[in-house]
Amino acid sequence: MKMILTIIFRLTVSCLIAGTIIGMTFILTNKAKKENEFAREEKVVYSLLGYSQQNPIPESMGMHEVFRYIVTEGDTQSIGYLVPVGAHGEEGGFSFVRIILDGTFVDRTDVALSEESVRERGDRDAAIQAAVGAAKQIRFTDQTIVVTNHGTRTAYLLHGKFPGFKTNIAIMLALDPVYSVIGLEIMEHEEDPGLGAEIEQDYFKNQFKYKPFDKIKTIEVVKKPMPPDYFDALEGRVDESAAAGMMKQYKDENIYALTGATISSDAVSSGVKGMTKKFAYRIDILDKVLEEQHIGVPF
Repeated sequence: MKMILTIIFRLTVSCLIAGTIIGMTFILTNKAKKENEFAREEKVVYSLLGYSQQNPIPESMGMHEVFRYIVTEGDTQSIGYLVPVGAHGEEGGFSFVRIILDGTFVDRTDVALSEESVRERGDRDAAIQAAVGAAKQIRFTDQTIVVTNHGTRTAYLLHGKFPGFKTNIAIMLALDPVYSVIGLEIMEHEEDPGLGAEIEQDYFKNQFKYKPFDKIKTIEVVKKPMPPDYFDALEGRVDESAAAGMMKQYKDENIYALTGATISSDAVSSGVKGMTKKFAYRIDILDKVLEEQHIGVPF
């Protein structure tokens, strides 16, 4: 009996030690994963905005995060936006602004969050829930980064995810203040190598650059060969002035489909179209409410 108890004790201790080691390993690797993801996303953001070692980020640039939530209270739903408040260059805290689906203002609630904690999903959700009360259920939907220079909007950065040929395709999309496309980056996908995976190549994703909002709203995919001079411009094989002229020439054209991967091509095109149209509608409504309610934001 004593031997059995000894074995049980040793096994218990071994399991506890193993569990502790696994737990610590998970915490450390998960933290490293988050840091790597943030570093990659930061690199993509600056690249989409055209910043590099040759074109450094101006000190006057600001990046302001806006988080959108669905708020449910009984049988009714509203949209909630967590926005930074205060003048440009100041830290005025955050407010949760609720709007009915038709754009009617509901209410505004101050939320106790720091600039650091707002980026942590758990901290952010908890702070918003505490501010709005337990009677309301909140669900995070998406995040937008509003880019400013000296307080004037210069770009919007949107995260998006939509079905591809195999699984979801995740992208980051940069728009200018009138919703024309500045750039597109494929963040994650599992499309077939040599076929749908070509969506991450410059000659495909750069087709969206400089497309005006009116064209994005009706963008389609065409199955015909891409002109060689356009391909060279998209791939950066010509000088900047020639490439700019070529992009201007094709800015009102549709998207040339990838050979053998029309579904993947159409998935990205439809995804960009849907994201842009929905975002333009929502941000216009939010801007109107912020102005009418005299809610000062740094963007």
